[in-house]
Amino acid sequence: MMNYIWVAFVLVAVVAGGATGHMNDVLNNLFDFASTAVDIALGLIGIMAFFCGLMKVMERAGLCEKLGKAIAPLMRLLFPEVPADHPANSAMALYFAANILGIGNAATPFGLKAMQELQTLNPTKNIATNAQCMLLAIATTSITLIPVTAIGLRAGVQTDGAAEIIAPVIIATTISTVTGVFFTILFQKMGNWKWENAVAKEIAAGTLEINENYIGKDPIQLPEGYKCVNDEEEKVSW
Repeated sequence: MMNYIWVAFVLVAVVAGGATGHMNDVLNNLFDFASTAVDIALGLIGIMAFFCGLMKVMERAGLCEKLGKAIAPLMRLLFPEVPADHPANSAMALYFAANILGIGNAATPFGLKAMQELQTLNPTKNIATNAQCMLLAIATTSITLIPVTAIGLRAGVQTDGAAEIIAPVIIATTISTVTGVFFTILFQKMGNWKWENAVAKEIAAGTLEINENYIGKDPIQLPEGYKCVNDEEEKVSW
C-alpha cells in the first residue's frame, strides 16, 4: 500500500510542477533529497554499529540480564507468554529504555534483537504472537520521557526553548502508549483476532508455515497429510 502512496506523491509532484512551470524545482529537490537520504543512511551506520556493540558488551557483562530482572514485574504483566529467563526480556528492556530517552536510532537494533528473540517462541513463521504484537504496539506508541533527538534537532535551529517540548511529549506519548496497550489486549481477546483462531484459519487455508527454530514447549500439531501451499509454490518456482 505504501508503494502506491509514494508513487502517487511522485506523480502529483511531477504533474503539479509541469502545470505550474516549476519542473526544474521539482528535479532539483529530487536530487537534493536523494543525496540527503544517502547521508542519513550512512550516518545511521555508525549509530547502529555503536549500539549493537554496546548491547553485546552489556550482554557479556551480565547487565542485560540484570536490567531484565529489574523490570520483570512489568514484563510479566505485558508479556505473560515470555519466560522470565528468556533473552527477549533483556532485549526488550534495552529497547524500552532507549525509547524512553527518545533515542529512536539507538532503539532500532534493540527492537530488532527483541523481535528476533521473540520469534524463537513463535511456532509459526507467518503469524505474529501476542507478545510480538504487544512489542510492536509499544514500539509504535512508546512513552518518551526525554526526547533527546527532538531536543537536539530543535537546539540546532533555535537557541532558547529547545526543551520546552518535554511536558507535551510525556503527556502525548503516555496517552498513546496506554491506548495502544489497551486495544492490543482487547483485540487479543476478541474471536476474530485471537492467535489460536488465526492459526486455525491458516491451517484450513493450507498456508500455515512452521517455524523450525521454535524452542517452546507447545509446537503446533498439524493434521495428518498437511501440506503448505507456499512450500508447493516455492518448489514450482524453482
